[in-house]
Amino acid sequence: MDTYSAVRDRLLVLCEIKRVSFHKLAMDSGVPPSTIKNILYGKSKNPGIVTIKMLCDGLGISLTEFFDTKEFAELEQEIK
Repeated sequence: MDTYSAVRDRLLVLCEIKRVSFHKLAMDSGVPPSTIKNILYGKSKNPGIVTIKMLCDGLGISLTEFFDTKEFAELEQEIK
């Protein structure tokens, strides 16, 4: 799995767990809905850490909680 897919999938899982729509997440995090959609639908393959932090704030979790998954722990090196 690549990093982009891991971020997208984690965001989808967290929204499902927290029962938060993408629109509500946008409102709670201060991230424009278009930015969230671009991350989820592949237009933005490199979301910045500040954007991810804002999304975490909107979900009520820390960056550590966001990245603390098996998928992130097992990511392959990006530069080969």
